[in-house]
Amino acid sequence: MSASEPVAGILLAGGRSSRMGGGDKCLRMLAGQPILARIIERLAPQVSDLVISANGDPSRFAPFALPVVADSIAGFAGPLAGVHAGLEWVKAHRPDLRYAVTVATDTPFFPPDLVRRFLAALPGAPTLMVARSAEGVHPVIGLWPVTLASELEAALGAGARKAGAFTDAHGAVEIDFPPLEIGGRTVDPFFNINRPGDLAEADCLLRDETR
Repeated sequence: MSASEPVAGILLAGGRSSRMGGGDKCLRMLAGQPILARIIERLAPQVSDLVISANGDPSRFAPFALPVVADSIAGFAGPLAGVHAGLEWVKAHRPDLRYAVTVATDTPFFPPDLVRRFLAALPGAPTLMVARSAEGVHPVIGLWPVTLASELEAALGAGARKAGAFTDAHGAVEIDFPPLEIGGRTVDPFFNINRPGDLAEADCLLRDETR
């Protein structure tokens, strides 16, 4: 498997952000720019295409000039529905691609070599892969064969909602990612912003990172 194989990027931005007080968490400001802007800057060099998976009025993402796809599964079915929407977009717009990488849009420190490391670990057959760090498995950070779209749709139709349960059931290979060192601190590469305190911590970390 070539580590240079083109891969689409799916930005999962469909969460309700209840612990942040609602609204689009990824549009909150972090170190002077929306969190989503940093996510895009980090992932764009790693992929051939980017699509935002989000529900509601897509015009709020207009400044990013990226396609926005909504869930085809009704009722805010969670990140699995967002993955499915993204895979369907890839099938329709980039049928030549075999894989898509998914990234949660509240993880501003994910590795700049995320895709390369996933691809380097792939065996010959199409394989679902998910990230693991010292904090555990991160099923929404993964490399998905586009061919899984139909199985994912069937699972969602049968009531599946937990990303980890789906990836486990489909034999996902876990790829380990080491911690980061930022400003003398050890940081999980998939540190995610859930609460206002996390946002403040991420802001401090970014200041340390750029010193």
